[in-house]
Amino acid sequence: MTVRVYDTSTRTTRAFEPLVPGRVGIYLCGATVQAPPHVGHIRSGVAFDVIRRWFEATGLNVTFVRNVTDIDDKILHNAGHDDVPYWVVAMKNERAFNRAYDILGCLPPTYEPRATGHIPEMIEMMQRIIEQGHGYAAGGDVYFDVRSQEGYGSLSGQKIDDMLAASDAEALAKRDPRDFAMWKAAKVDEPHWNTPWGPGRPGWHIECSAMAHKYLGAEFDIHGGGLDLVFPHHENEIAQSKAAGDGFARYWLHNAWVTTAGEKMSKSLGNSLLVEEVVTRVRPIELRYYLAGSHYRSMLEFSDDAVIDAGQGFRRIEGFIERAMETLGVSEVVPALSSCPQTFVDAMNDDFSVPQALAVIHETVRAGNAALADADNATVQSSLAATVSMLDVLGINPLAAPWSIAASAQDQRGVIDSLVQVVLDQRADARARKDFAAADAIRDGLQSIGISIEDTAAGVRWSLENRDGR
Repeated sequence: MTVRVYDTSTRTTRAFEPLVPGRVGIYLCGATVQAPPHVGHIRSGVAFDVIRRWFEATGLNVTFVRNVTDIDDKILHNAGHDDVPYWVVAMKNERAFNRAYDILGCLPPTYEPRATGHIPEMIEMMQRIIEQGHGYAAGGDVYFDVRSQEGYGSLSGQKIDDMLAASDAEALAKRDPRDFAMWKAAKVDEPHWNTPWGPGRPGWHIECSAMAHKYLGAEFDIHGGGLDLVFPHHENEIAQSKAAGDGFARYWLHNAWVTTAGEKMSKSLGNSLLVEEVVTRVRPIELRYYLAGSHYRSMLEFSDDAVIDAGQGFRRIEGFIERAMETLGVSEVVPALSSCPQTFVDAMNDDFSVPQALAVIHETVRAGNAALADADNATVQSSLAATVSMLDVLGINPLAAPWSIAASAQDQRGVIDSLVQVVLDQRADARARKDFAAADAIRDGLQSIGISIEDTAAGVRWSLENRDGR
């Protein structure tokens, strides 16, 4: 199978060919842990979790690296505001990010390096860059000379003379206002590490270049992150790594933003929605279904109503799985790529087109429901296997951890089932004595609280159709 990916660096969709056959190396820019994660932060984690899962489903061995930026200006600012050491802020929020990844079913990374744990690697890389004539030290800072790097700006499609000055343009020691800091000289009361150029702390960009090299080598397959990182972060990573002699990433994949009221979700806009707050209003699996449901390169407008609407669609899928397992008398379904329809495979191979993949899932569920009505158990079985296998690829298999339909959920359903059965027995008695008004009133009463009933040849079935997402 050939996976085709949209590569930001070439602005084309092209066939993915791993550097090492059978293996994939992915570096994803992770969290800057100055605050807890909102939904916009976590979309990147979900999008690349789906990408990783698809590679693994097709038999590739994936090394997945997601870094943690645990030192930067915002972390230091928040630490000063709270009058605590910087690492208190960083560790607290790193745990919050990991809880959010876990809540939304993201597989743990193969490696999750912290910036502050890789200062020696950064120093070594900066020394190589200076030796090659692409960097210079001045006043305790270390800068990258952007005009020394042929092709600087190619990822973002910019020319150097058209670029704005780097954020620290006021630094008088810089040769060009567009040069960026790889290392920042220590300020009073700031954390610092000793280097050949004096005490200081890393700039934002050098950490990813150094950690990608350590865990994935001088050249690797895929570098990913949010669209907002293309410039300056990823542009500067490329410049540093190429200047140090690395081939660096062969493909660049970027996910689009989550917006609210048409604006990028961010704390500065005051419109952020913390993941741990959102999942008190909607089920985590339904939030993941919503976040994964749009193409990773498409902007996603967030609202509670949109998530709840998506959740209703997901619950229809869950309802089929529950009814099919009950009809077939099975307690588990083992996912397998061979059970997935070719149309699903084609969708995922087309730059991980989850919207098309979900359309195949819903089509399979409709066929399965029709087969249930016709007592066509062979089709029910194949539809069930296909549905569960496709959901598993997307990380929303309700039979799998962390959302298993088993255990407590089944216990709760057993209690509800017993209560509903009492009411259904009363309805059956009313119908037996031809009191159809009473029978209809019972049916309508159940419907009003979100319980729909269906009269079939095998008996009466009920399902929860309009739950509020909790």
